[in-house]
Amino acid sequence: MSETKPASRKKKDTLEVRVRRIHRRDLNRAWEFLKLVFRDVNRETVEYQRPRSKRRFLEVYSSEWIEQLVYEVDGEIVGYSECAFEATGDDNWVNPRWFEKRGMRPLFVEELAVHPDYQGRGVGSFIMEQLQHLARTRGCTHLVLEVAENNESALSWYRARNFYKLDAAIFLAQKVPGEPDLLPPRRIKPRPARPEGTPTTGLMPEEVSGPALLGKKPRAKRTASGGARRKVAIAPVPEAPEPDAE
Repeated sequence: MSETKPASRKKKDTLEVRVRRIHRRDLNRAWEFLKLVFRDVNRETVEYQRPRSKRRFLEVYSSEWIEQLVYEVDGEIVGYSECAFEATGDDNWVNPRWFEKRGMRPLFVEELAVHPDYQGRGVGSFIMEQLQHLARTRGCTHLVLEVAENNESALSWYRARNFYKLDAAIFLAQKVPGEPDLLPPRRIKPRPARPEGTPTTGLMPEEVSGPALLGKKPRAKRTASGGARRKVAIAPVPEAPEPDAE
């Protein structure tokens, strides 16, 4: 008589992953899940890692062209995926024309996350199969995503599933020498020499006497005819512009 495992033991050892669309009541819980998953990843890779902010994450929920899915085991979130059927938003990192010229209809994978305790147990593969299924049902030909170049574990995982590097834009950086915000003191030219007794502003020397010292306006000098002496400035009158030819 062959031995068989008790049914209760089999049920206890077998875990089942269920996928469903995210609900508004899941948003805070899903956000905390993503922070947990990416906490260690962001320490070792570039800072340009999603999720960028909770505000952006909450805005995604109301987007028509983005699909958010949660993967649960006994009601606990163990996985999350976010994909877009079009390049949307002000901060998207793709150029749709690049894919159009190559006859590609991509499904953009914005997020793929697995709980650390469930990595290596098939949850990630199930998420990938779900994304491929969505792509087929929507008429997409490729899954497209981004990953930090120094995230070796993620790169190996994707390459094992036939992902390849696109001939697309990469991040470049140039080190700028450090300098203070404010420039150091700078020497200026000395004041040009002036004839002795010539003031730079105010009244002329002959006027700095008598009424001027008392705060009164000096009288204008009169000519022999009795009129006040005036200084006249002359400027040429510009010629009138020629009329436009009809």
